[in-house]
Order: sequence, then C-alpha cells, then structure tokens
Amino acid sequence: MRILLVEDEPALARQLSNVIADAGFVVETVGDGEEASSLGAIEPYDAVVLDLGLPRLDGVSVLERWRSAGIDVPVLVLTARGRWPEKLAAFSAGADDYVTKPFETQEVILRLRALIRRAAGAATAALECGALRFDTTTGSVTVDGTAVRLTTQESRILEFLLHRRGRIVSRLEIIDHVYERDFDRDSNVIDVLIGRIRRKIGVEVIETVRGRGYRLNDMVGSTSS
Repeated sequence: MRILLVEDEPALARQLSNVIADAGFVVETVGDGEEASSLGAIEPYDAVVLDLGLPRLDGVSVLERWRSAGIDVPVLVLTARGRWPEKLAAFSAGADDYVTKPFETQEVILRLRALIRRAAGAATAALECGALRFDTTTGSVTVDGTAVRLTTQESRILEFLLHRRGRIVSRLEIIDHVYERDFDRDSNVIDVLIGRIRRKIGVEVIETVRGRGYRLNDMVGSTSS
C-alpha cells in the first residue's frame, strides 16, 4: 500500500518514513504543501500523513483543495497544534484522523492501517477470503490456519487485492499502489508475482480476467497466470 508523507521537519520526516517503510508500506515524502497538493491530485495513494504547519501552503488548505476536487484519500493529520480550533479546522477541511505531536510512531502505523481498512470497508485487522486470512497488523498470512511465507512484494500485492476483493484491478493499478513512481510499468513482474502467490497459498482465489487484470474472489474455477 502506498503512503504519502507530508512533513517539513527533516529529522521527523526521516524517522517516520523509515517506520512506515518498515511496516511494509511504500512511502513517498515531501516537505511543502504545494508539492503535496499536486502529488495528491495526480498520484493514487492509499493514505496520507499530513502535517498542518507546512511551507508554501498549509495542511488545511491542502486538504481543502483535495476534497474540493473529489479526492477522497484517507488523511491522517499530524501536527503540534493540539488546541480544539486547529483540530476543528482540520476535520472541517476533510481530515479522517488526528495525532498530536509528540506521539508514538507505532500509533501512526496503527491509525494508518485502520484508515485504509475503513476505506476498503473492512471492520477488523484480519482480511479474509475463503480459507485465506491476512492479518494487516502482523503481516501474517494463513490458509486454513497454516502459515504461508510471502516475500514483501508478494505480501503487498495480496493485501492490495484483498482490500479490493471482488473488483477487477489492472496490472497498472497494482503497480501504482505497491511500487514507487519510477517503477518500470512495462515489466511483467506483476504476472510473475501473482503466479508465485497462487502457488504458495494453494487455493484458487485469484482470478485472471483476460485483457483487464485480476480479481480476488472466495473461490473461482480454473485460473491462468
């Protein structure tokens, strides 16, 4: 899952970027509101961590631009402004959650995961599809209770498909959400990784929709990779 981190304090930005990446996300970091506003309008992020006190354009104005443009990406506001008027302004502009500095970095991760789950309509940390179970908190995957070991990229792809269960997702859409912007879009790596995931989980839940992409269902018939 792909996260935009908007923080102008370099030390904190590095710390948060490392923590978010260690949690299994793809993270892109920017340090001013204008760049954040532009990226959020053109890039398909799964969630945003947004500071309010930004140079060039403040966080509330960034939020207002996104929401006015119909961009509904989940946004976790991160700021030193703990007074109620600042919180009210952020929520009124379209924030989904709020953390006041100083904070525990793991709290940011937990809140991000919760925002992404809610956006996908999932009520719990465990994403399930038939016998397949993916725990978004621990990253563990099981089939009928038996643990399955996936690589980081395989895990990211499976989680993305689970969050969009029942929907057809194209290869380009998968690339947009599990890789950084400079990834080679002509690569066949997605097809290769989907094939590996199928072999590892051993259950037929990932359907190939020819010419369109993939769809994750409770149970499908024969699939082709």
